[in-house]
Amino acid sequence: MFSSALKSLSSNISSNYQVSPHPTLISGPWKIHDGKKKSTGTSASIFIFDKKALEPRSTGLGSRSSVSIKKLQEDVVERLKREAGTLARLRHPSVLQVLEPVEETRGGGLMFATEQVTASLAGLLQAKDAQESSPGPTSIHRLGGSTRYMVEEPDGTRRRRDFDLDELEIQKGLLQVAKGLEFLHESAGLVHGNLNPEAIFINSKSDWKISGLGFAGPPSTSASRSTLPPLALSEVLHQDPRLPASVQLNMDYTSPDFVLDANVTFAADLFSLGLMIVALYNSPHVSPLQTHSNVSTYKKLLSSSFTTPSQGNNFLSSGTIPKDILAHVLPRLITRRPAQRLNAREFQQSQYFDNILVSTIRFLESLPAKNAKEKSQFMRGLQRVLPEFPVSVLERKVLGALLDEMKDRELLPLILGNIFAILQRITNARRIFPDKVIPQLKQTFSVGKGAQHERDSKKDAGMMVVLDNMSIVAKNCSGKEFKEDILPLIRLGLDSPTHSLVDGAIKCLPVILPVLDFSTVKHEVFPPIAATFSRTNSLAIKVRCLEAFAVLCGGSVHSEVALGDDLTGIVQKSGSQSSKSSILDKYTIQEKLVPSLKAIKTKEPAVMMAALNVFQQIGTVADTEFLALEILPILWSFSLGPLLDLRQFSGFMTLIKDLSSRIEREQTKKLQELGSTGDNNKFQNGELGSSKTSDGLNQTGADVRDTFERLVLGRSLESPNAQGTNLWSTDSAESAGKPAPIQSASSTGATWSLSVSSPKEGMPPTQSSLSMRSVTPDYNLSSFPPLQPVARTSSPSTPAYSSLQPSSPVAPSWTSPISLTFQQRTQKSRASSNDFGSLSGLKVNKGTSGQGLQPAPNYAAYSIPPPPVGHSQVGRFTNLSGPKNPVRSPFSDHTSPTSFTNNSPISPPETQKQGLDKYESLL
Repeated sequence: MFSSALKSLSSNISSNYQVSPHPTLISGPWKIHDGKKKSTGTSASIFIFDKKALEPRSTGLGSRSSVSIKKLQEDVVERLKREAGTLARLRHPSVLQVLEPVEETRGGGLMFATEQVTASLAGLLQAKDAQESSPGPTSIHRLGGSTRYMVEEPDGTRRRRDFDLDELEIQKGLLQVAKGLEFLHESAGLVHGNLNPEAIFINSKSDWKISGLGFAGPPSTSASRSTLPPLALSEVLHQDPRLPASVQLNMDYTSPDFVLDANVTFAADLFSLGLMIVALYNSPHVSPLQTHSNVSTYKKLLSSSFTTPSQGNNFLSSGTIPKDILAHVLPRLITRRPAQRLNAREFQQSQYFDNILVSTIRFLESLPAKNAKEKSQFMRGLQRVLPEFPVSVLERKVLGALLDEMKDRELLPLILGNIFAILQRITNARRIFPDKVIPQLKQTFSVGKGAQHERDSKKDAGMMVVLDNMSIVAKNCSGKEFKEDILPLIRLGLDSPTHSLVDGAIKCLPVILPVLDFSTVKHEVFPPIAATFSRTNSLAIKVRCLEAFAVLCGGSVHSEVALGDDLTGIVQKSGSQSSKSSILDKYTIQEKLVPSLKAIKTKEPAVMMAALNVFQQIGTVADTEFLALEILPILWSFSLGPLLDLRQFSGFMTLIKDLSSRIEREQTKKLQELGSTGDNNKFQNGELGSSKTSDGLNQTGADVRDTFERLVLGRSLESPNAQGTNLWSTDSAESAGKPAPIQSASSTGATWSLSVSSPKEGMPPTQSSLSMRSVTPDYNLSSFPPLQPVARTSSPSTPAYSSLQPSSPVAPSWTSPISLTFQQRTQKSRASSNDFGSLSGLKVNKGTSGQGLQPAPNYAAYSIPPPPVGHSQVGRFTNLSGPKNPVRSPFSDHTSPTSFTNNSPISPPETQKQGLDKYESLL
């Protein structure tokens, strides 16, 4: 007992496999659980037999010895163990494959592991009966418990198994069963002995597998050296009521060779196969012989022609049997004489299997034995036949066979094309693609760290098929699966030296954007495309990369630059799904994308127009300042390409004008907002409490006049309020209300022309503190009021300074600067020096002037000297006075004395003259 418990604890299956807690199906005495090998993740099915199922039922036969019951149970356990052992020794595609040999459990039961199976044929027929009798959504769950036909997914969810049995599925399954019988009869030398729907399992590839070899043995007339004992018909035909029917011979599918002739022959299995075919089309799906496990009933049924299945009574089937099988197959299977029956090989060659679909499956199963030319022709024609296949056959049979053949590099493009054609038709592609297709793709294209990539033309062709069908891939993948498994394939295409692969990888960009998140697009999608754009020397790849940039910036590809692809439609779709698709952020566009575009050297029109499309998208994202300083210069450079035609140049000009208009609008709006909020504080820090602000360079306010008065009188630059009085208040009022006298002088007399540039309108004045200002401020002299003498005539007379007329016949305006030649400037300088010399003897007229002049104070009123070069106009000479010191005139080469009368003369400073003083020579 201790050794048995230790054996159970150290079970190979329990320690190496992860077994589901609930059985997924029940077949005969076996409960079948889903399992997965821990080391490799290989899916498997764990067959478990519980010895408690053999406990005798209450029959009222108390006189029976308990010893005989125990012996019966041991015989059953031994037969089941022999069944598992026989399966382990037999290797054939149509025989259930054993992965782990049988083991004993702690309670005396049995356990072994096989390839994964999804259902038994008996379970499918029961499910179909329930579906046909009560066609409703809940009828499927009446099949002896909901766990019987449910499968548990890796994430814990459970789904219903598919159990559709169409005509092609039946033909394919019967063909596989016939191959298995041929192997048993001719190679293994065994008679199955108990062939029935419970002995047929269906795996994940929809293949029918033979099992249930508990009653298998050599035929009676055979001299083979089989290790299995011959079938004891006298024992197996006796049905003991103390044992479950599942561990005894199924009399409903037994051949008359056993019951009537007591002869074990190979033909007996073909009779059982015929009854099983009738059950597939019968309604309900049961054998036409209902013996109730009684030998006498069996003999009675076969003794009458009405109860014996035959062609005359439609083989006792209430359903419709196909004509081919009804006329040519069943009459040679369900017959009393064994010699008249077909053998397994002849059954496979019957007319029933003579159609294109069955022949396709047969060729697919034997594909490894075909030569390269036959394989290639088959794969090329398969895609034309696929629409005729049922979806269940495509999903479980054809797709699995194609995935197994992906190791053949010569056929890889053709195989992948057929795989994607199947994925478009099946309904479970969302579940099948990640589970079955993605692992094969990763293995085929060596995706992963440390994988070495060698150029292979066949592999490149296969990769091209994957890229062309990226819409199917994206549809059947989650975002995580796509990022981890599919995105490396796209990166592999981008890094390939083959231009067609690079083009295909970039073309699929609009398809993958809705699947990926923003971070993935920015860090894993954009960098390889930018790198490809920088290093490629292919014009088509350049254009394709630019189209990808436009998509990444949120746009689409215009038809004029598209290369016949479907990017435009897909991008528009992804653009509408803004919640899923991700585009580049402003920083990446301005700092990484634009420098790549700026570095374009080729001037080919296709590249220029594709770049124009990108700049159109950038114009909607980038800042105004960036557009003005970076984008517009690039656009002007591209627009002047020598290969552009008029229409293409017009496209550039349209964008340039649009961007310029946008820049103008936004900058104008910005300045208006700043002007409306900042006028009151414009010179707050530089005017020492002034309540008014000047308007550009034409300031005429009292603060400027007072400052100028204190400056020329040599007083300290203090606040006018501190002096107590405003000395020139009258003049301020006059100058503010009337135009400056220089305006009349410009209309009646000569004007001085200097080669200077006037400040542009609208230019803001320099804001500087008054305490740090230079002697000569940067203002027009027209902004200063003219200083008038104490005594002035009521009306101004004609200017008496005829010598001040310019030498040129036409006097230019003060406000429009002109350029003089060197000779002209020399002549005017000499003329000016002579004119200024004639002014030295003039004295100020102290007569009264009209129009309300104020009496002058005890200090003299100074006249305004001519302005410095580069500033503003020179005022009209109304009152002239100044220091008595002779100074060098800037208009001549000699010194001109300019002594004027002054009541309060100011001594000139000993140091070098600055500001207004150094321009006194003009007077």
